[in-house]
Amino acid sequence: MAIDTKFIGKEYPSYTYDVSKDKIKEYAKAIKNQDPHFMDEAFAKKSKYGAIIAPPTFAVVFGAYLIEPIFLDSELNLNMAMLVHGEQEFEFFEVVKAGDAITTTAKISDIRNKEKLDVITIEGISKNQHGRSVCRGLYTFVVRK
Repeated sequence: MAIDTKFIGKEYPSYTYDVSKDKIKEYAKAIKNQDPHFMDEAFAKKSKYGAIIAPPTFAVVFGAYLIEPIFLDSELNLNMAMLVHGEQEFEFFEVVKAGDAITTTAKISDIRNKEKLDVITIEGISKNQHGRSVCRGLYTFVVRK
C-alpha cells in the first residue's frame, strides 16, 4: 500500500536538545576530528566563538530525535521492515555551541509514490535558544513495496 500524499505538510511536535561540551567532545572523537574548537576548552574560549563548538555534522544528533515519532506514526503506516535510509542533506546557518538549547521542528516535505517504492522526505528546522536558525536538514527514506 502506497504512502498517502495527503500527509505532505504534516508537522510533528518540536523537540529541544541541550547541547553539552561533553557530547560535542564525544561526537568529535567518534568522527575522529580532533579540531581544538571541538575538543580544547582553553583554545575554544579564546576563539571568536568563546566556547566549545559542535562540528556541523553534530546536527544528526539533535535532528535524530524527530525521526522516531514519524516512524511510529500510525496514520502513515510505514512498513519498517521495508524502509531504508535514502539520503540526508544539511544546510548550515549558525554555529552550535556548548550550552545551546536547539529546538527542532519536523514536517513531511515530500512523498513520491513510484512503481516499486515510496520515497518520503522529512524536513527538520533547528533553531537555537535565541530563535536563530542553525540548520535545515532533509532526511529521505525509501519504503520498498
